[in-house]
Amino acid sequence: MAENKRLHILWTNDNPITSKLMVFMYGIKAKSAGFWENVTIIIWGATAKYVSENIEIQEYIRKAKEAGVHVSGCRSCAEELGVVDDLEKQGIELIRWGAPLTELLKNNEKILTI
Repeated sequence: MAENKRLHILWTNDNPITSKLMVFMYGIKAKSAGFWENVTIIIWGATAKYVSENIEIQEYIRKAKEAGVHVSGCRSCAEELGVVDDLEKQGIELIRWGAPLTELLKNNEKILTI
């Protein structure tokens, strides 16, 4: 079996400490140190609004993207919370993550849920 080199961080917790000291600390380090070849942070639920409003977290997203971390968000959540434009202005890919997340789970991909 081929080694899985992808990590998806499903980020649903809008706690600022958890965001900085887990999601971004590990996400950036995991990519820059080569722990994982591909790292994706998925913005889901309350984090969509949090990202649209918090300048400090926006800076962490910028740093993560510079490190090669892919940042994507749930379009349905962004629409529900009225933050589509805010997230797209930050260069965050928005897709409807329901089906892709289901496929990741069915394929036993590595998903870290925060």
